[in-house]
Amino acid sequence: MMESCANGRSNCILALCLLLLISSSSSSSIRGMPGVTIVDSVSRVQKDRLPSNWDSSRRNLLANGLADTPPMGWNSWNHFNCKIDEKIIKATADFLVSTGLSKLGYTYVNIDDCWAEMARDGKGNLVPKKSTFPSGIKALADYVHSKGLKLGIYSDAGYFTCSKTMPGSLGHEEQDAKSFASWGIDYLKYDNCNNDGTKPTVRYPVMTRALMKTGHPIFFSLCEWGDMHPATWGAKVGNSWRTTNDISDTWDSMVSRADMNEVYAELARPGGWNDPDMLEVGNGGMTKDEYIVHFSIWAISKAPLLLGCDVRNMTKETMDIIANKEFTKWRFLLTIYDKDPLGVQAKKVRMEGDLEIWAGPLAGYRVAVLLVNRGPWRNSISAQWDDIGIPLNSIVEARDLWEHKTLKTHFVGNLTATVDSHACKMYILKPIS
Repeated sequence: MMESCANGRSNCILALCLLLLISSSSSSSIRGMPGVTIVDSVSRVQKDRLPSNWDSSRRNLLANGLADTPPMGWNSWNHFNCKIDEKIIKATADFLVSTGLSKLGYTYVNIDDCWAEMARDGKGNLVPKKSTFPSGIKALADYVHSKGLKLGIYSDAGYFTCSKTMPGSLGHEEQDAKSFASWGIDYLKYDNCNNDGTKPTVRYPVMTRALMKTGHPIFFSLCEWGDMHPATWGAKVGNSWRTTNDISDTWDSMVSRADMNEVYAELARPGGWNDPDMLEVGNGGMTKDEYIVHFSIWAISKAPLLLGCDVRNMTKETMDIIANKEFTKWRFLLTIYDKDPLGVQAKKVRMEGDLEIWAGPLAGYRVAVLLVNRGPWRNSISAQWDDIGIPLNSIVEARDLWEHKTLKTHFVGNLTATVDSHACKMYILKPIS
C-alpha cells in the first residue's frame, strides 16, 4: 500500500478506500446481532481486553461462560444410585437453600442415571419416568430455578445408560439436546457406557455440537472415565472431563483418584476442569480426618465439588467440612474478584514416602499448601519455599483453613507441621516481607 502511495496521490486515495471497504465488510456480518460485541478496526480498545486466543476459543464450548470456576452442587448417584424421585430432588434443593450452602456456591442439583422410561415416545423423545418424576423434568427445573439453583441431568454417549434402565443419546444427540434445552436444563453429565465401539473422541463432540446448536447454555460434563485421556482433548468439547474411573467411599479409592487426576494438573484452566469424580464426604465409609483430606485435595485441585451424600440428613461433622467458608473464600471469590487469570490446579511438589506436599498459586502472590500424611503413623511434614514457589528469604504469614485462624508465628524458608495418620493440614501462605 505504501508503494502505491509513493507512486501517486490518486493511488493512495484508492488504497485507503479499499482499506475502508474491507474493514466495513469484515464487521458487517455480525453488526446488529443481539448480544454480539462488534470487534473490528474501530474497536481496538474492546479487542485488547479479550484473551489472546479469543478468536479460536469463542468457537469452543469453553466460551459458554459457565465454568470460569469449577462447578459446585450435588449429584444423586453416590448415595441414591437409581433410587431417586422428584421429591428427593426438590427436598435437596430446599436444603441447599435453607442451610446457606447455596450461598457458598453449591448451586447445581444434578439428577444422575435412571430418571427416564426405558422406551422413547412415538416421536423418539426421552420420557421422564412416570412413577418417579410424574410432574416431568420441565416442572422440576422450574422449581429448582425458583430457588435460585440450577438443574442438571444425565445421559450417555451409548445406546443405553450405565444402569441399562433408560436409553442413551447415541444417534439421538440433537433430539435429546433440544429436549434438555426446552426443559431448562443447566448441566449435562454424559457417560460412556453401552456404546457402538467408536472412540469417545468421535462420539462426544456430536453432543457438544448439538448442545451449542440449541442456543441454551448447558454445562457439559464429560464422564469418559479417563479412557482416552480426555484432559488432552476435552477443552474443545466440554466444561469438565472425568480423569478417573468411578470413586467409591473408601480411603484407597479416594487417594487413587486424586493421584490419577493430579497427572493432568497443567491442563485444567478456567472454562475446563479435571474431574476426579464426585465427593463421598458424609456417606460413612471414611473417618472424619479422611473426609477432610478428600475435600481438601478436591478443593486445592480445582475439581468440581459435587456433594454425593444425602444432604437432607447430614451430620454436623459433615456440614462442618463441606461448609468451610475458608475454602469458598480463597477458591472461588479470589478467582472472581481478584481476577486471577490462571485457575491453576495444585500439584504434588514433593513426596517423601507416605508424606506429600501439594501446592498451587493464588492471586495476590498467595500460595495454597496442603500437607498430607497417607501413612499409618503421625509424622512431621515440611513445605520448603523453593518447592512451593515462594522466594527463599520471604517472611510468610499462614492462614490455617481447618483451624480457622491466622498463625501468630511468621515463617521463613519453610513451614513445618505435625500431621496425624490419614490426615492433613492446609494453609494459605502470604508473603509479607
